[in-house]
Amino acid sequence: MKKIAVFTSGGDSPGMNACIRAVVRTAIYRGSEVYGIYRGYEGMIEGDIKKLQSHSVSNIVQRGGTILKSARSTEFRTPQGRKKAYDMLNAHGIEGLVAIGGDGTFTGAKLFFEEYGIPTVGCPGTIDNDIFGTDYTIGFDTAVNTALEAIDKIRDTAAAHDRVFFVEVMGRDAGFIAVESGIGGGAEFVMVPETKSNLDNIVKSFKNLRKSKSSSIIVVAEGEEEGSAEMVMNKVKEQIKDKDREFKVTTLGHIQRGGNPTARDRVLASRCGMAAVEGLLAGEKNCMAGVMNQQVVYTSFADCIGKTKPLIADHLKLIEILSI
Repeated sequence: MKKIAVFTSGGDSPGMNACIRAVVRTAIYRGSEVYGIYRGYEGMIEGDIKKLQSHSVSNIVQRGGTILKSARSTEFRTPQGRKKAYDMLNAHGIEGLVAIGGDGTFTGAKLFFEEYGIPTVGCPGTIDNDIFGTDYTIGFDTAVNTALEAIDKIRDTAAAHDRVFFVEVMGRDAGFIAVESGIGGGAEFVMVPETKSNLDNIVKSFKNLRKSKSSSIIVVAEGEEEGSAEMVMNKVKEQIKDKDREFKVTTLGHIQRGGNPTARDRVLASRCGMAAVEGLLAGEKNCMAGVMNQQVVYTSFADCIGKTKPLIADHLKLIEILSI
């Protein structure tokens, strides 16, 4: 395989640049030319493709975001759009792709492979950690640490004023960020989409906690079925009816996507980027390169997209035990 292209798609995540760097330098090390496709599938359709050299990815391993940019492409969802993308890849002589992203990216890559047969290996780039086939995704550790830093600061002011804070973190469909930042931040309660929340039990436990704790932190994943952190706060506040206790909401939002990646994310991204290129050259296709039990594994896009990655049961138990 003489020419390989790499692109990032969907939401950005810290560590994507480290992954791009590993893809570029592994390809060059293995004797292949490597191209960068800018703005994901949209750039593929428009032919925004440039050859990359080793120096093209110098001094980026520590940077958040993605030097290749990212965009969502409505046109790529159509057969006509995918045909345009295929024609552009052919015009550049590109024989294989490395797709860095999450479910949406892999869904597009799977369909593109089925229609045109261009070998593609993915790298799991998403802060949500919700992709089956890897223990952790690129950007997750950084997002957790960003949330944890905010929770630590919120805890200071909560304790100073005897307040209850409801902190909303990202996680529309998965509660991994909420669970790990909740454990690390000493949260009294964590509410996630995967488990059914019983507000009556939370209120009861909260009243008991008041006897021993002057402040509390409740971490709410944005996909929680009871609603946003503000909606949850209003429901709890209505049941407790404590005029002497202040309730506050903090929504962390997109700060969780940015920032310099942690060492853990940089190493994971580098391993996945190298594995993606080496997988392509060894004949892997229509799959993702991930790391499970410290070993590189290749998982089909069908499984990555179709199978649900469960929360760690021990982590949920930890929250219950450590909150007393």
